[in-house]
Amino acid sequence: MPTLTDSVTLTGPLHPGALRRAAAPLTVTVDAAARARVERGRRLFRALREDGPVYGATTGFGALAGYPGRADEADQCDNTLAHLGAGQGPDLPREVVRAALLLRTWSLAQGHSGVSAEVVDRLAAMFATSFTPAVPRYGSVGASGDLIPLAYATQALRGRGHAYLDGRRTPAAEALTAAGLTPLTLDGRDALALVNGTSVTTAALALARDTVRAAHRALADLTCLLADLLGCDPGFLDEDLLRAYGHPGAGAVGTRMRRTLTGARPSGTRPLQEPYSIRCAPQLLGAAEDALAYVDGVVAADLGGISDNPMFFAGDAEDAGDAVPGKVVHGGNFFGQPAAFAADLLATVTAQLGNLAERQLDLLVDPARNGGLPPMLTTAPGVQHGLQGVQLATTAFVAEIRRNAVPAAAQSLPTNLHNQDVVPFGTQAALRSYDLADLLGLLVGSLGLGLRQAAHAGARRPTAPGCAALLDALEAAIPPVEPDRPLDADVRAATRLLLTRDLP
Repeated sequence: MPTLTDSVTLTGPLHPGALRRAAAPLTVTVDAAARARVERGRRLFRALREDGPVYGATTGFGALAGYPGRADEADQCDNTLAHLGAGQGPDLPREVVRAALLLRTWSLAQGHSGVSAEVVDRLAAMFATSFTPAVPRYGSVGASGDLIPLAYATQALRGRGHAYLDGRRTPAAEALTAAGLTPLTLDGRDALALVNGTSVTTAALALARDTVRAAHRALADLTCLLADLLGCDPGFLDEDLLRAYGHPGAGAVGTRMRRTLTGARPSGTRPLQEPYSIRCAPQLLGAAEDALAYVDGVVAADLGGISDNPMFFAGDAEDAGDAVPGKVVHGGNFFGQPAAFAADLLATVTAQLGNLAERQLDLLVDPARNGGLPPMLTTAPGVQHGLQGVQLATTAFVAEIRRNAVPAAAQSLPTNLHNQDVVPFGTQAALRSYDLADLLGLLVGSLGLGLRQAAHAGARRPTAPGCAALLDALEAAIPPVEPDRPLDADVRAATRLLLTRDLP
């Protein structure tokens, strides 16, 4: 995997961490190799366009591909984008939009889309600024790529519609001028290549995966801290036990948790077998690890793959003249089915991780199960209410995750005069997973706050150095809850702390 830096070069694999970095200004370099690929692809497109129809360049779009397009190239660009201005709803998160455009830039720079070098140059220049197109959330089925959202992004780069600059929403033309950017000038092929990809889907999936992975690591550590505070016997993490289970994820999670619990001393007062939210945590977290490995593979493939239609492939060598031997292929590399399946799986993982965090917090605030700590972890029950409001909120978070974890990829509906007669709904699946990942982060933060308060309310100090270090970090970030106060900001502070630990 390439090294994560503050700059991106469009030759070689795209580091997944670059998608997070793209939320802020980032240097994107069009190196000599990328420029050569783009220019060769452009020459190939022009040559092949003379030999026969090329979808979107000489034809209409979608179900109307059998009709000729507009003769003027600038008109054909307008023809491509105008009819896709049908999106609705709130704007997508700006980090998703910029990550999507970084993916689109990388894909176009591989030279198989036939775009002009100016397109790649202008996209690269955008990343040095905070310019972000305003893109409505609803309208994509994730089949011919993310057509409608990417059309809004493209229009903003042309100075049409709206955009954000330094966090302020403004007409796109004004934002471009203020950012020192030149509006894009496109022909029909350029415009279609900008919208005919799964970049929004992949960006949302990759960012959601990052958050869920961080929450997964945090839950493994918090489970250890819970076990240590309560004085549990760490035998549920026994290496032989988990090896016999046979699932690699459980073994890997168990190794991490044993390392965190090294030095822990059981209190001797706990029951022989802990509740499943503790005893079965390595099996649950291990299954999540195995599922996340599948999501990792899909994200890696999408980061290294090219989504577009049509695509242009050169022969082994260029002729001395203007013509380039090669072919144009009309196919379906804009079909977001892999990401749809992965996002649905990610939502399921998110739901079960959320269940685990909520159940562990419920155990912690219940005096019948928390080893004698006061109810709701308040030092003055009735006079104060401790974690009561936080625990209510976690119930709502879990219910929201469960309600939205229904698979999207199974909901195919035909559209576009049955040209798109089967669709993956990858965009919906990925954006849904992005939203659910944020809720999971809040559940993790709520549990972290609960563990911090448990130590204040009478739990023993951790006996494992790894658990003690985690509690120290939580105590440094969050004051004890005494007296009652609004805890929304404290939950978010715990979330930020826990989800950024151990990240590259």
